[in-house]
Amino acid sequence: MSKKKMTVLDFQKYKDEGRKFAYATAYDYTTASIVDESNVEVILVGDSLGMIMLGYTTTVGVTMDDMIHHIKPVVKGAPNTFIAGDMPFGSYQESTEQAIRNASRILMETNCDCVKLEGGVAMAPTIKRMVEVGIPVMGHLGMTPQSATSFGGFKVQGGTPEGAKKLIEDAKALEEAGVFSIVVECVPSVVAAALTKAVKVPILGIGAGPDVDCQVLVTQDLLDMYGDFKPKFVKHFAHIRKAMVDGLNAFHQETVDGTFPSPEYSFNKQVEIPPMD
Repeated sequence: MSKKKMTVLDFQKYKDEGRKFAYATAYDYTTASIVDESNVEVILVGDSLGMIMLGYTTTVGVTMDDMIHHIKPVVKGAPNTFIAGDMPFGSYQESTEQAIRNASRILMETNCDCVKLEGGVAMAPTIKRMVEVGIPVMGHLGMTPQSATSFGGFKVQGGTPEGAKKLIEDAKALEEAGVFSIVVECVPSVVAAALTKAVKVPILGIGAGPDVDCQVLVTQDLLDMYGDFKPKFVKHFAHIRKAMVDGLNAFHQETVDGTFPSPEYSFNKQVEIPPMD
């Protein structure tokens, strides 16, 4: 399969043309290479790696070093796919200078295509300055995992008229600040549809209904690999966890009963073994 890598400008082009696209995650070289072989256009190396790869209960414990460690092999594994790198909690909220320094470090050390960070109106001045110095920024609104504890956990956002208005105001502020796209997570479909019309930049929805410009899912979720929790918005497009467990059990059984390795899977050259003292 031949796949042309998207650019930052293609995000807007796709929206202007009404062309939908897909966005998945990867945290390692092998998974990235599989996504790269698919038709999926965008990879996020998200701070969700804290839960998916490191076993944390939230994303808050993920560090800059963690992110860079995981983004590097994904970039190597997916040369034909646009790759966004998450900025972890505490790496950009302190000051504009801190945000520019850490975003620059991610881009320079990993060669990914953009950074993603959470926040609306309050973060807009920082994002504006980041964009002005040449950093491509993807926004993130709605259920923002890094600040989930401040609004009572992983809950749907924008479910009231006031909440919906705030989301649209945040999106407009991010658009004015210069983001090239905005992830919108866990919001009612009608709100996401209104938000998608309210701004010109593409809206990348995860748990945001069908009317956004792009659909986002965690790869381990959509392939039914991550067995701990299944959000309402996740559809299993394959059942890889069961296939992996079945394969491991078959390996175990053939090891126990001695049928593996058969001659087909052994080196069968005849070698004369000299006498041993």
